[in-house]
Amino acid sequence: MVEDTPLHVCLVAVPGSLLLPIAGLYEVLTAFPVVAGFHEGVPSSPPFAVEIVGTAQTNVPAASGLPITIQRAVDRIERTDIIIVPTMAVEERWEAGRHPELVAWMQRMHAQGAMLCSACTGLGLLAETGLLDGRQATTHWAFGPGFRQAFPDVELRLDEVLVTAGHREEFAMSGGAASWQDLVLYLIGRFVSPVAAQAIAKFELLERHAEGQAPYLPFLPQTQHGDAMVRNMQNWLETNFAVASPVTEMTGRSGLSPRAFERRFKRATGLSPIGYVQQVRIDEAKRRLEQTDLPIDQISWEVGYEDAAAFRRLFKRIARVSPGIYRRKFATDRPA
Repeated sequence: MVEDTPLHVCLVAVPGSLLLPIAGLYEVLTAFPVVAGFHEGVPSSPPFAVEIVGTAQTNVPAASGLPITIQRAVDRIERTDIIIVPTMAVEERWEAGRHPELVAWMQRMHAQGAMLCSACTGLGLLAETGLLDGRQATTHWAFGPGFRQAFPDVELRLDEVLVTAGHREEFAMSGGAASWQDLVLYLIGRFVSPVAAQAIAKFELLERHAEGQAPYLPFLPQTQHGDAMVRNMQNWLETNFAVASPVTEMTGRSGLSPRAFERRFKRATGLSPIGYVQQVRIDEAKRRLEQTDLPIDQISWEVGYEDAAAFRRLFKRIARVSPGIYRRKFATDRPA
């Protein structure tokens, strides 16, 4: 439980920030007096004092064009407890150096003990501080390839929806666009109480993504590796993934020994041949679960697994949910 003095929280806004995560974080972190009237486990006095901050006290355009009001400039903030960088519109690769004053300010605040957080693509600005080098982090899966190029020293965990790091767990990062909900519930549970976090979640209809980003994560294979032979095998596998022994078939087509082929394939793609085949097959199974009414056992057979039980185990290991749950979650053309 927090002390009587509220924790000071800064929501960082820049031109191109998304308005919804900022508004959502602000309103949930300040909702305690309302929710307290419905749940005795929620304190009536606000445990957080929240401000939207930026380089100047002005209005900046959100990615949608709607205005975001910056309530205080960071050069007027000498101390804070928690800094959150929410989602912002970015190019395919993070363009560093656009907000040096914010990066320097976050470094100073961290040195004074502040916790640094990000939601979705806000991770890029947090990573510019250099404080995440050698640590794990997460962001939106679509931002992953460009982020890795810009910040190779940060270990991305795109399968996770929430990652904490640091010896004090002074860094907390959430993944996809709606994962600001996971972040805000984590902060409430940590600094107020788990009971309050649960009550806020139920009152606001917030959803925790307990299975991480894995169910949402498409298979995005590495293809720009410069190995023509491996690329040909990848192309062949796109339409032949269901054959009985695809790894044996690819090895024979390569003209290499099994060990040499495996080393070369993994060096190019980052995955072993069998691991790559499994990803391709499960990705295709996801598509069929979403778009067809075929029985799961039939989908298992069509993507290359005669043993439906083994298919279900593999699917859950990769997607973190069973095929049946995945279908209920993502099947198209469902009535309201």
